[in-house]
Amino acid sequence: MSADPTRKSSGRARRKVGIERSKRGTPNVRGFRAQDADAVTALVKQSPQAAIWSHASYVKFAEGDGSLVLVTEADGEISGLLVGRQVEDQAEILNLAVATNRRRNGEGTALLVAALEEFGLRAVKTVYLEVRESNTGAIAFYASHGFAKTGRRNGYYRDPVDAAILMGKKLTG
Repeated sequence: MSADPTRKSSGRARRKVGIERSKRGTPNVRGFRAQDADAVTALVKQSPQAAIWSHASYVKFAEGDGSLVLVTEADGEISGLLVGRQVEDQAEILNLAVATNRRRNGEGTALLVAALEEFGLRAVKTVYLEVRESNTGAIAFYASHGFAKTGRRNGYYRDPVDAAILMGKKLTG
């Protein structure tokens, strides 16, 4: 993934994400706000396998057509992030990160489920993602949520060099 996101339009009018949830025992998932950019930038720096974007890139990307940027909050602080984008009837998860001290508490799942629900509402048929081949935990996580391996790209990642495992999930409507 590149340091700065590219902008692609789905050709559809932008729909405001209406996700704002907090059930007992479930992390609060909500849409990204511009004032979250500092916290999000600090969060992804804790996750060496996450794509690190600049503060300005998060704000600009979130304003783009087809974009989806979700965060989780715990104790009033940003604790998780999911960045995705839609182009036509396809979507891509570009980044998912959860604070080190909040991992394995369901925040990654809450973000992914919320994103899949939102993409479904946007008439997305298939969601794709790429993950480092060495990130076996992430591969298992996505597989447990119905993503299947669809391909491999040798030498896709840098620092360190690693292959990308391509994964996809069909959404049923």
